[in-house]
Amino acid sequence: MKKILFGLFSLIFMQSAFSQDKELPKNWFNLDPATDGYPGMSTEKVYNTLLQGKTGVPVIVAVLDGGVDYMHEDLKDIMWKNPKEIPGNNIDDDRNGYIDDVYGWNFLGGRDGKNVGVDNLEITRIVRAKRNKFSNVDPKNLSGKDKKEYEEYLKLKDIVDTQKKNAESSLKLYSEMQTNLRNAESKLKAYFGKDVITLEMLDLIKNTDSKELKDAVALMSNALKNGFTADDLQDAVEHFSKQADYQYNVDFNPRNIIGDKYANSSERYYGNADIKGPESFHGTHVAGIIAANRTNNLGIQGVANNVQIMGVRCVPDGDEHDKDVANSIRYAVDNGAQVINMSFGKSYKWDKKAVDDAVKYAESKDVLLVHAAGNDSKDNDNNDNFPTDKFEKAGLFAKKYASNWLEIGAASYKTGENAVAGFSNYGKKNVDVFAPGVQIYSTIPESKYGFAQGTSMAAPMVAGVAAVIRSYYPELTAAQVKKIIMDSSIKSNQQVKKPGTRGTMVSFSGLSVSGGDVNLYEAIKLASKTKGKKKAQSPRS
Repeated sequence: MKKILFGLFSLIFMQSAFSQDKELPKNWFNLDPATDGYPGMSTEKVYNTLLQGKTGVPVIVAVLDGGVDYMHEDLKDIMWKNPKEIPGNNIDDDRNGYIDDVYGWNFLGGRDGKNVGVDNLEITRIVRAKRNKFSNVDPKNLSGKDKKEYEEYLKLKDIVDTQKKNAESSLKLYSEMQTNLRNAESKLKAYFGKDVITLEMLDLIKNTDSKELKDAVALMSNALKNGFTADDLQDAVEHFSKQADYQYNVDFNPRNIIGDKYANSSERYYGNADIKGPESFHGTHVAGIIAANRTNNLGIQGVANNVQIMGVRCVPDGDEHDKDVANSIRYAVDNGAQVINMSFGKSYKWDKKAVDDAVKYAESKDVLLVHAAGNDSKDNDNNDNFPTDKFEKAGLFAKKYASNWLEIGAASYKTGENAVAGFSNYGKKNVDVFAPGVQIYSTIPESKYGFAQGTSMAAPMVAGVAAVIRSYYPELTAAQVKKIIMDSSIKSNQQVKKPGTRGTMVSFSGLSVSGGDVNLYEAIKLASKTKGKKKAQSPRS
C-alpha cells in the first residue's frame, strides 16, 4: 500500500505545516549539512566536486508503484524506452510476453485497457478467501489444521469488521464536520457580505445573541486557527470512504478487471502497457526524486543523472498483490533495471514465496532493491512490513537474508531531537539506513510539482544514490553498493524523539542497522576506494 498518509492529523493539517516552514528550500534534501545548514544528502556538493567533469554510464531504475506520468515535463526525457518495441502496433515486437511495453508495464490492467484503481487490503482478501472455504462448513466438524485455520479466520474477520465499522463512523463524523463548516462559512460570508472570512472579522461578532451565528463563529474560528478549510477535510472524507467501500469491504473484488488466474503465482503475462494508470501522484513523485531532469532548468533536480526511469505499475489504492510484486520485480530485472525502488508495504502476506523467489532472481542478476520501511511509527524488528528481505522457509543452511536489499526509514529536515520523522518505522535489525522523507518537493502528474512525505519519499532518495554509484562505478556489485551506502552514512549518537511517542528519547544509532543518514558525498568517496567485482558480505547474512 502506498503510504504517504500517516495519520489523520497530517491529512487535515499538512497545508498549515508546510506554510509554517515556507522558508525551507525546496531542494533541502540535496543540500549539504555543513555548508548549507540543512541535513540533506550533499547531492549538489558531489556534482560540483567529486563528479565534476566525470561521465557515468546510463543506469535503469525501475519504479514499482501506482503509476508514473511518463509525459511529465521533468521526466519525459529520462524515461526508459524499450528499444525493441514499436509503440502502438499491438504486437509484442521483442517477444518478451508484453505487448507495446514501451515505457514499462502495468500488472494492474486488463487487455481491454481498463485498470484497477482501488483494491482491498491484504487482510480483507485473506478473510474473503477463508470465508469462501469455510462458508458451508460446520465448525464443530473441524479438527487439527483446519480448526486452527478457522480460528485464525475468525480473528482476522473480527479485525476487518471492526475496521470497516470504524471507517464508516469516521466517514460520518468528517462528512458532518465538513458540511457544518461549509454551512458556517456560508452564513458568515452572507453576514459580512465578503468572500473571505478572517479571525479579525469573527472577533467583531463573538458576543452575538444568535446561537446559529455563535456556532458558526466557533466552527470557523477553530478552522482558521488550525489552518484548515472545509475543502481540506475532503482528504479525510475520501480516506475513510475508500476504507469503508473498498479496502475493508470483503464483498468488493476488482481482480476480474485484470482477467488473470490470481491463485496461479507462476502466471506472468497479464496486464497492459498503461504505466500511468488512473492515479499516478505517488509514483510520479517518487520518480522525480530519483531522477527528475537535472539539465532542463525546469521544476526540480533529481538525485541522479544518467538515469532512465522504467515504470512498472503494481500498487493499487489499497494493498499490492504478492503475485504482481513478484512479476514486477522479474519484469524490471529482465528488461535491464539495475536498481528497483519499492515505496510500498503491507502488514499481511499472501504468497511470500513468490516474492522471495523474485528477490532471489534479482539477486542472481545483481539488481539492488530499495524498499520503504513504512509510516506506522513502529519497530520493524517486532512488526511485519511486507515484502521483506528475510526469506521464508529457508533451510537450515540456506541463506536467510537478501544481500541486495535496502530498507529505508525517513529523516526530517530538522536537526537535534526532531531529526527523525515522527511517522517513520525503524528497527535496529530490519531498517538499514535513514534518508530525507519530510516535506519533499517533487514532480506530480500533469507537469506540476508538489510536496509529499513518508518513507515512500525516503526510499527513492536512496535509489537515486545507488544509481549514481552504479553509474560512475559500474564495476561494483549490488551488495557492494548496499554496503557502501550503509558504511558511508553519517553516524550519530544524538538523542532523538522515538517515532510515535510524545517525547520518549532514544539514540539515533539504535533506530537502524547502520545508525546513520544516507550521504551521497561520503558514498562516492567510499565507492572510489572500493575494488569492484568482489563479493560483498551482507551485514545480516
